[in-house]
Amino acid sequence: MKSVIQKATRIIIKVGSSLVTNDGRGLDHAAIARWAAQIAGLRALGKEVVLVSSGAIAEGMLRLGFERRPTDIHQLQACAAVGQMGLVQIYETSFRAHQLGTAQVLLTHADLADRERYLNARSTLTTLLGLGVVPIINENDTVVTDEIKFGDNDTLGALVANLIEADALIILTDQQGLFSADPRKDPNARLIEHGQAGDPALEAMADGAGSSIGRGGMLTKILAAKRAAKSGAHTIIAWGRDSDVLTRLANGEAIGTQLTAQTGHLTARKQWMVDHLHTAGQVVLDAGAVQKLTHEGKSLLPVGVIDVQGEFGRGAVITCVGEDGHAVARGLSNYSSAEARRIMRRPSAEIETILGYLEGPELVHRDNMVLL
Repeated sequence: MKSVIQKATRIIIKVGSSLVTNDGRGLDHAAIARWAAQIAGLRALGKEVVLVSSGAIAEGMLRLGFERRPTDIHQLQACAAVGQMGLVQIYETSFRAHQLGTAQVLLTHADLADRERYLNARSTLTTLLGLGVVPIINENDTVVTDEIKFGDNDTLGALVANLIEADALIILTDQQGLFSADPRKDPNARLIEHGQAGDPALEAMADGAGSSIGRGGMLTKILAAKRAAKSGAHTIIAWGRDSDVLTRLANGEAIGTQLTAQTGHLTARKQWMVDHLHTAGQVVLDAGAVQKLTHEGKSLLPVGVIDVQGEFGRGAVITCVGEDGHAVARGLSNYSSAEARRIMRRPSAEIETILGYLEGPELVHRDNMVLL
């Protein structure tokens, strides 16, 4: 099987902290220069590239004298603010050596949860790519809190792939790919060369975090591939220090683990709903409503709702869950949470009588819904 990168025209490349900072010993200038040279080669082939890079907190830790990753959120934010300066500087210098411009883009989940900011981020990135610039993206760790942080840059890479409808996501890590067991503990562990993104068996194989520097282990990479596949993006997990890894992938060589997306591109509006890591609230559906949504392609009517959880306004993205708590869909609510509580379990014909107006007979219309 050849690498999917050979035919990809828009690629997201994610580089982890342990690679960028040489396991936390400071920014690895030589490694960054090598990746910049390879990305310049990809640009020469007509490929658009967005780089998602960790390393700001690790570099800040070094500059501020922290031996271990702080647990205090404000110390983490301080490390990010200090480290981001060095991270951007080395990337700018490395890419300028190949006559390529760079742009710093810092994101939080709130930027992608808000429809207007989502569209602004999308437009900015696509404009930068059209201008021949390489966007360097990182989570905005100087302002994140537990409620809005992505949690790891693997997830951020997948969200960016969805945001700009990339063809492929390359996750460069300190392992050669996904193994059947932890190769550091099991000598019989074998490399999984290819698989299907979203396969539950892959998640079972994945282990926890691989280093004390980064936040994402192999499981986050498997889940990122699953998320990226929602918009049709394929994922490759490969060793970042492998010689000319990006160039070889672009030439079709199979390296690391390739996880293939089985679905086509979702529409931009539905992808935006899928990309919500946190939704404003959720509604609990009875078994009949779950059946109509998942198997019959129907809209969600108030009569099928047995509980409304959280507080949300009209037009908010909400999650639809079954009685077992399993999420089945997300969609734009025609009614606020207060209104939804008044009309739940009631037929649509009674909505206008209950509320005094009728926005629509559905709580969530199927055109504004995406199944999970």
